[in-house]
Amino acid sequence: MKLQIFSKNMEIPQDIQSYVQKKVGKLTRYLPEISEAKVEIHAENTRSPQHRYTAQVTLNSRGIIFRGEERGEGVRAVVDTVVDVLERQIERYKGKLQDKGRGPSLREQSIEESVAEESTDSPRVVKIKRFQVKPMSIKEASEQMELLGHSFFLFVNSDNDRLCLLYRRNDGNFGLIEPELA
Repeated sequence: MKLQIFSKNMEIPQDIQSYVQKKVGKLTRYLPEISEAKVEIHAENTRSPQHRYTAQVTLNSRGIIFRGEERGEGVRAVVDTVVDVLERQIERYKGKLQDKGRGPSLREQSIEESVAEESTDSPRVVKIKRFQVKPMSIKEASEQMELLGHSFFLFVNSDNDRLCLLYRRNDGNFGLIEPELA
């Protein structure tokens, strides 16, 4: 597993880096196919000590993305909490696969993040994500959206090779947007 550790507004000591490697490395016991892990640790000056540190972990396992983000008072505490969240996500994912009687698909996604330049007078784009979209069914897209914990998911529909957006409606059901060129 390739592990990358990033920080913002703080310097990460070697003992914390070792702790993160140990805790995130244990996730391979639950899902050995994890190929990449990105850990981002942020320190923020807040009035509330419960939100002082943020840990965000993104795992890539043969194209299936798992993501967890937690806030807390200490770096070790937030790392512990976010690893627990990811363990539950992996267990839920493996349970779904077991119910269906098949293993994970071989779809590959690469996520690349960058920050756009700031603008002072209008709303600005603060994060850009780029990823390869692979053909998948609507059911597979809804499963991937659930695993990520997002309220929407962009994918190429394997039935008609069109770019589609799947989103969660307020009533709990899903909506699908299929754009048409004018």
